[in-house]
Amino acid sequence: MKPIQFEQFKKMKNEVTRFMMMYQFALNELETKIEILKEEFQFLHDYNPIEHTKSRVKSLESIMKKISRKGIPFVLEDIKHQIKDIAGLRITCSFIKDIYHIRDMLTNQFGLRVNEEKDYIENPKPNGYRSLHLLVEVPVFMSDGQESVCVEIQIRTIAMDFWASLEHKIFYKYNQSVPSSLLQELKEASDSANRLDLQMERLHREISVIKETQGEDGAEELTQLLMGNQQFKLPSALLELGREGS
Repeated sequence: MKPIQFEQFKKMKNEVTRFMMMYQFALNELETKIEILKEEFQFLHDYNPIEHTKSRVKSLESIMKKISRKGIPFVLEDIKHQIKDIAGLRITCSFIKDIYHIRDMLTNQFGLRVNEEKDYIENPKPNGYRSLHLLVEVPVFMSDGQESVCVEIQIRTIAMDFWASLEHKIFYKYNQSVPSSLLQELKEASDSANRLDLQMERLHREISVIKETQGEDGAEELTQLLMGNQQFKLPSALLELGREGS
């Protein structure tokens, strides 16, 4: 390889590496914010709406296949603007209402710009797929300047996630040619999962009302601070300050 060819190859390699890194950094930024949310809910509230998260950056091979199918030239700026799912984050929640709560927190507290929202919960796909999809811009600070990186966020319940995972496995097994009888059963399974979501959300509401009407035995709990596996007693001066302010 001639020196000029080597330098060109090295430059291209560095540009591609930087391109892939900025998507990983965008996911790191989002996951850090979500971990902070989870910790806050854990310590300050009785209930954490986020069950778990999963993220991924498409491999370079997968990106190459997609731009080939779409006829996009191998120009990084073109790829950035035309391929919107290079970085993906999935958030799994307990209940349907949590999905919209998390969406609002991402946009309000974190100040993320939402470029597109597709609500497949209010308007499920014909096959029964349900989820909330967001395309958001995440600011990433690189050594040579700030980049605005697009990340696809999917927010769904445990039941929706379970159905989507099995549906994907079935389609993979049949190489996309799924018998019509199975398609109908998959749609029915999606409807059953939705009924389960609605039922569990109703039960959760009713249990919350019962807790409120019964009144929690919180007098002792209010004098305790639980962090991790350790329990600390609040200082009496702090408790007196709280009584004075009430």
